Amino acid sequence: MFEKVNVKSYIAIGLVLLFFAGAAYLYFNRYMHILSDPEKIKDIITSYGRYGILAFAGLQAMQVLAFFIPGEVVQIAGGYIYGTFLGSLLSVAGITAGSILVYSVSRVFGRPLVRKIISERHLEFFDRALRLGSIHYVIFLLYLIPGIPKDVLGYVCGISDVRFRYFLLYSTLGRLPAIIVSSYFGAGLGGGNRWVLALIAVVMTALFVAGIFKGERLVKRLAGKEAEESAP
Repeated sequence: MFEKVNVKSYIAIGLVLLFFAGAAYLYFNRYMHILSDPEKIKDIITSYGRYGILAFAGLQAMQVLAFFIPGEVVQIAGGYIYGTFLGSLLSVAGITAGSILVYSVSRVFGRPLVRKIISERHLEFFDRALRLGSIHYVIFLLYLIPGIPKDVLGYVCGISDVRFRYFLLYSTLGRLPAIIVSSYFGAGLGGGNRWVLALIAVVMTALFVAGIFKGERLVKRLAGKEAEESAP
């Protein structure tokens, strides 16, 4: 019985890895130029007619699962197609669905799968980060700070001690500001104030770069303060 379960687990992990290989091949060989252009994404989504909303939400879920697809461009496309409010709402819905799948897949297959799809550097980074303070607060910060690979983090959270409902709550709250700003930026591409859009682009780029190089230090500092304040 034990051997049968192991065989089934290896088959399931193999299928997940096959999905990643297929998604990576299609993205880098056929769709990368499309999924980096909001106008081209709009053409695809609107081609589904009244089902375009579902197609967009599905695309958002897909980019969470296949974390190498740039989520920021898809969020901008949501605002470009549907406006700030509906674009944000659909992005949240799709990203939430993707996050549920990511957490569940990681929870079921555990660290052996995560080690195969995530680099050791990222795994070590998030392992360290999640021990910096209150795990819920740290998850919120990691999803809030631009430049940190958030979709990779979902897989790590699945093998951590955080419970599903808290992962979903704090990851969603952390994502919201970037989703709203990206949707607003996308909505403005159709004729908004160019100076405002340029300012948003500059600020978001600066925050993104700062998050890449200083993200861990910032999380450590903020989580450390939170730990000190909660101490008796």
